[in-house]
Amino acid sequence: MTLAHLERPTDLARVLVVDDHRTFAELLSGALASAGMDAIGTASSAAQAVAMAQDLQPDIVVMDIEMPRQDGLAATRRIREVAPNAVVAVVTAHRDPDWVVRAAQAGASAFIPKDGSLAEMIDVLSRVQPGQMLVAPSTFAGGGNRSSAPAGGRAPVPQLTRREQEVLDCLGRGMQVKAIARVLGITLETCRGYVKSLHAKLGVRSQLEAVVKAQQLGLLGAPDER
Repeated sequence: MTLAHLERPTDLARVLVVDDHRTFAELLSGALASAGMDAIGTASSAAQAVAMAQDLQPDIVVMDIEMPRQDGLAATRRIREVAPNAVVAVVTAHRDPDWVVRAAQAGASAFIPKDGSLAEMIDVLSRVQPGQMLVAPSTFAGGGNRSSAPAGGRAPVPQLTRREQEVLDCLGRGMQVKAIARVLGITLETCRGYVKSLHAKLGVRSQLEAVVKAQQLGLLGAPDER
């Protein structure tokens, strides 16, 4: 156990976020910090996640299942070896029950849909415990496997105006509304209007959810294109 782990504040869960999409990882890390958790870092690959988990000994690891080179389930197994006191919560677009079983077999303690609400994700992370499998309520809402199919099973892609797409691209880079308005040369109220329209078209309620949903629908470039 590292000195950093021994010195953590008493009731703050120390969380490591693992996702190859840097913007998502940073936004989620910030959201967890705002929710009263200690966001100790982000990792963008399975290898980096294992190394950071071994060094930092987090209480919770939020693990994206789908990453290049090594998937999140393989990384989960390794993290359970190098940081046995950590609980792993997998975050994924898959909803098929088979994926819940695979995650549990890999040593995960929670299963959270990536397109679920931020409030649900925070609720699950606040309740996850070792030796159990906590499945987010929205996992099987509206059908068991709607996200397990490839592109053909995706939800309809909303039609965005050129300006909405520009605002979305800025959100995807982690920019705040004031900065977006300044960069695009529009008023703050106009920019807020575009953000509100994007939330409505994407069916989300926050910047984090908008970025996640847009990435899933192919409305944002891949992480290495940004």
